[in-house]
Amino acid sequence: MPPSLSVVICSYNGALRLGRTLDALAAQTAHADLEIIVVDDASLDGTGDVARGHGVTVIRHETNRGTAAARDTGLRAAKGQVVAFLDDDCEPCPRWAELLLGGYAEEGVAGVGGPIVPVTGEGFLPRFLERNNRHQPLELELTVSAALPYRLWLYLRRQWATAEAARGRRDVYAFSGGNMSFERERLLAAGGFDTRFRYAAEEEDLSRRLRRDRPGRLVFVPDAPVAHRYTPTVRGMLRRSLAYGRGAAMQYLKWPAVRPTVFPWPVLVAGLALAAIRWPAVAVAPVLLPLLLYPVGLRNAVRGRIEALADPYLRLAQEACENIGFLHGLWAFRRMFAEDRTGRGGGQST
Repeated sequence: MPPSLSVVICSYNGALRLGRTLDALAAQTAHADLEIIVVDDASLDGTGDVARGHGVTVIRHETNRGTAAARDTGLRAAKGQVVAFLDDDCEPCPRWAELLLGGYAEEGVAGVGGPIVPVTGEGFLPRFLERNNRHQPLELELTVSAALPYRLWLYLRRQWATAEAARGRRDVYAFSGGNMSFERERLLAAGGFDTRFRYAAEEEDLSRRLRRDRPGRLVFVPDAPVAHRYTPTVRGMLRRSLAYGRGAAMQYLKWPAVRPTVFPWPVLVAGLALAAIRWPAVAVAPVLLPLLLYPVGLRNAVRGRIEALADPYLRLAQEACENIGFLHGLWAFRRMFAEDRTGRGGGQST
């Protein structure tokens, strides 16, 4: 009898992290129904040995191919009716598998996912990431309109949002890749993952194709979290923002209906900083304006978290890096999706 759930874990040089993820899976209440597959994306450490030591299936790429390709390899090897995806630094709660599988009892469900909760240690940067968790699902409100005024309104509204504002169980537009699952046959029918997306945006691309080719609900279950354990650095955070920007550029180049993703506040602040060179009297504006542009920092400061006054400046830096990544991606990938834009906008899974 095939397993109810296949769990695909993508790992690159994850020998020091992977064991905790596999131990968490061994402690699942639905462990007997699980197939666990580790895709070793050409690691240079003992990632494969750690996985084999836990008695799970290991598939190795001989060259590093990126997250989307690793997920696609695991998908095509999986035998379960449902396939879930984890990263090697994510530890699911004990009922995670049980709750994901339970979500498919509802009518018309194509996928079920849960929260990714940062567990990053002590210090300002870990607390900043907890207050500004980037691994939230994309909400259904994104399907209302692609018009730029509507997207600007969503962006402005998000500047007031806090981590506590997250809602409960609901249908969403797309999951974050470190905690998501889908019906295997539906995923294969949609073409699997587009392996051209090496890092970032492959989940949103997949959701677009699922909605186009194999429509179904994507259900977010807040009670099925995974703990995302890592040691953050400012450099690493900004490098991820660059990658998110390049992923947004790939979305824009591949899908004709997608609007360009450019954050306005970094452009505004940069313009004021340049203006201050000619008119020194406006020099204070780019220094103080971020506090008003990202008011959630002030809200948290008023609540007693004074360090949150620095949050707007880090968020500004993140969005500036995403803008830079987007512009770089427009140039770097300008020919990659020419056929998609003139054709069906499908996936590439080879």
